[in-house]
Amino acid sequence: MTASHQPTISSSHVGTHNGADLIRYELAIPGGLRVALLNYGATIQELWVPDAAGNEANVVLGFSNVHQYLHKHPHFGTVLGRFANRIGGSSFQLDGTTYNLTPNKITFTAHGGANPFDVYVWHSEQVETEFGPGVKMTHISPDGDEGFPGEFTATVTYSLTPENGLRLDYTASTTAPTVHNLTNHAYFHLGGEGTGTIEDHVMQIHADRFTPTGKDQVPTGEIAAVAGTALDYTSAHAVGDAIRNGGDPQIRIGRGIDHNFIIRRELDSNELTEAADISDPVSGRTMKVLTTMPGVQVYTGNGLDGSLLGYSGRLYRQTDAICFETQQFPDAPNHSEFPSSVLRPGETFTSTTIYQFGHGAHRSRHA
Repeated sequence: MTASHQPTISSSHVGTHNGADLIRYELAIPGGLRVALLNYGATIQELWVPDAAGNEANVVLGFSNVHQYLHKHPHFGTVLGRFANRIGGSSFQLDGTTYNLTPNKITFTAHGGANPFDVYVWHSEQVETEFGPGVKMTHISPDGDEGFPGEFTATVTYSLTPENGLRLDYTASTTAPTVHNLTNHAYFHLGGEGTGTIEDHVMQIHADRFTPTGKDQVPTGEIAAVAGTALDYTSAHAVGDAIRNGGDPQIRIGRGIDHNFIIRRELDSNELTEAADISDPVSGRTMKVLTTMPGVQVYTGNGLDGSLLGYSGRLYRQTDAICFETQQFPDAPNHSEFPSSVLRPGETFTSTTIYQFGHGAHRSRHA
């Protein structure tokens, strides 16, 4: 990376919460990406991406006022844990012991329980990464937190890559055997947040299989082929093709796409692999999702209902964004056929996810 394209970093104090300082960081590459991060929830608050003409747009949903994040919202840009996504029956067995979790949904525990990791102020610090300056955030979850065993230490380090990528490096350790699933819940719109639906975005998911769910959206344990379903994105086509497919029972259950896809990779490999790519034909912006994780939850913002006033002062509605939550499989602790989500003392979990941006040609929205 040349000196002129070396990322820069700045930080500012933006308030307090429960006696802890709220810090906002900004990482930027001249002429490239610019990201704003909050240590509350290890949140991606803004992500500015240029198009081919150099016009920037903030491509993630969220709030301009930091204090809005302190109130309930659908996890805009936050890191979730101890176990993101769902654990059916709000319990699991590990080494012969049953652990009962906070049942924050009727039939399951979602995103870690009543107080997931994104309602805490994370310890944050500027660090040097292989790509230049970055931000490392740390959260320590005590033994018994939401019912999970072991004191669990999670970190995420944000950095910008020379290929216009936002890189997230996670680590985790524990004092007792536990289960875990860390992910970021950013909502993307490559045309710019608040500009309407992502149904005309063109997507490809590098997955031949997925994990079907029951009516409560908890996986049944089946591993099924995407072929012949609305979830077949092995070749690129419009996101809206699936969302409007009323003949597919999985789409009706999720009110759109809200499913875990099994990333196509070599057996037992945890190499950085392309999970999905998506483009906005209007702005020309593109994004690739690369990860070392076995699954990616693709979610088309089905729960957005127009009740939240977003960053640009517009209301967020259903299909106004799409999430790519790189992850362990949902409900993995209750399915031995899924990759293990168990972490034991003395082990250090590591994973990497990169959201890598590019651009192509523009076209008129009315073309």
